[in-house]
Amino acid sequence: MKIFQQLLVLPEKRRGFHLITADVERALPGIRELRSGICQVFIQHTSASLTINENADPTVRRDFETWFNKTVQENDPDYEHNDEGPDDMPAHLKAALLGSSVIIPVNNGELALGTWQGIYLCEHRNHGGSRRLVITAWGS
Repeated sequence: MKIFQQLLVLPEKRRGFHLITADVERALPGIRELRSGICQVFIQHTSASLTINENADPTVRRDFETWFNKTVQENDPDYEHNDEGPDDMPAHLKAALLGSSVIIPVNNGELALGTWQGIYLCEHRNHGGSRRLVITAWGS
């Protein structure tokens, strides 16, 4: 079994849903050596998240942002955690809904994503800063 791991630091992105599939693929060229395996992408933050979804139509990404902002609203007077601003606690809740990692099969040296699937960085803060991802792939 072969194991490859790389830290990927993404520059700060505006709040929203950003396709990062190509960034992940570039960060771990060793994946091409795997005939069959698994790739995990993990984000080391609690106010941003990862998901896999539609990668072709940008309106999907905008609709995701709209839905999450309606569902988890800022300035809720019931939130106690607000030291870092009105987008902080909502960002943690959104990240909890989506999760901190995605797992993708590897087939013949490539991520085995569906035709219309891509990996998203879900930035839930107005000024979240750079984001650190640990990408690990293993297999034979």
